[in-house]
Amino acid sequence: MPHSTRLPRTGLLRTVAALALAAGTLLAAGPAPAQDGPAGSQTGGAAVAIAAETVSRDGTTRLTLTLSRAIEARAFVMERPDRAVIDLPEVNFQLDQETGKMSGRKRDGAIASFRYGLFAPGRSRIVVDLTGPAVVEAIETTTTREGAVLVSIPFRKVDRDTFRKAAVAGDPSPAAKAAPKAASMNEAADTRPLIVIDAGHGGTDPGAIAATGVFEKDIVFGFAQSFAERLEQSGRYRLLMTRDRDVFVPLAERVRIAREAKADLFVSIHADSISAAPQVKGATIYTGSEKATDSESARLAERENRADAAAGTESGEGPADVADILQELTLRETRGFSAGFAGRLMGQLSPVMEMSTKPHREAGFKVLRSPDVPSVLIELGYLSSKSDLEKLQSEEWRARVTGSMAKAVDLFFSGRATLSRPALVAPKRSAAIAPVSP
Repeated sequence: MPHSTRLPRTGLLRTVAALALAAGTLLAAGPAPAQDGPAGSQTGGAAVAIAAETVSRDGTTRLTLTLSRAIEARAFVMERPDRAVIDLPEVNFQLDQETGKMSGRKRDGAIASFRYGLFAPGRSRIVVDLTGPAVVEAIETTTTREGAVLVSIPFRKVDRDTFRKAAVAGDPSPAAKAAPKAASMNEAADTRPLIVIDAGHGGTDPGAIAATGVFEKDIVFGFAQSFAERLEQSGRYRLLMTRDRDVFVPLAERVRIAREAKADLFVSIHADSISAAPQVKGATIYTGSEKATDSESARLAERENRADAAAGTESGEGPADVADILQELTLRETRGFSAGFAGRLMGQLSPVMEMSTKPHREAGFKVLRSPDVPSVLIELGYLSSKSDLEKLQSEEWRARVTGSMAKAVDLFFSGRATLSRPALVAPKRSAAIAPVSP
């Protein structure tokens, strides 16, 4: 007997009414908090999605979206892991938080789970984790008599060889780059240190999820904004954020943004989760290294480095490998500056927040691989810890912690004359950063 989550007719009528209400609310009050962005980014005709349901029958599983208007959808599949990616124009997802988390009974179809969100300015994405090899057949769009638009995406199970050929033929288009705006002449003459603040995850990649349903991407974005505002108030620094709303930015792109902007410091903000050990809590500061401090750090870095796959992209190439002795010395010196900033952070944060048992660790995080920008990654705490989660959602706690982090930044740049580093010399082979493809 096929499994279905289809709405009855009365439910469909309620859905249409809800679509009208949602559209009216958006026009009156602006975008939903989960998709905050520049003014007008969500209200300028973006379709509204308020329902997503699955039906499995005869080897085919259909994912059907209920939308306020018709849109064009494009799909392709990817291996390692098996997943399908549905690219859409910008959509305002007004879905229940449990949408996409498939129960055991539903997993007998082609879909294991799915997630969704803003992937790039003007583009949304649904990433579908597959239970096994499956291809996307023709996407169908219909309009009901009640006015709802249904976009139906069918997944048909296939053998491995057929799936592999479909993945190769997918040829996804390159991801939009979130390049920083070109500097004006006044900005170019500004000699204040440039700090890049990186809010982890975003868009289709929620990061860790608390038992309460809170997403890491939202926690760290709010914190990153507060940290940037605190630094900006001093007037001593220039600030640049790798993302300014709930959008996905590939890992290599985050590094590229910092390097092309010639940043003086890169700070990546995250929050961890260990559901099997809710008693574990406290903040940890990471710096980059090929060899992790311990197995726990190695596992965390491996998990964070899978962010691109979680968002339906292939990992882009990072900085070129060290090719000569000068570059090796530059990398070593940059990591020395990173460790120096990590030490100042620990000194300032220890009095105002709980630190983990090993507050400074090293691991091979992709976002810490810049050879010429001092970089640290801060895990603010654990979403799996009740006490940490309460603090992470406290404005008072956030103000206290960002104030101490700002003091650490001041101390780091107080000896700015010591921060001059040898210019990174490009290797003889091409060192261009390859564009990131979804």
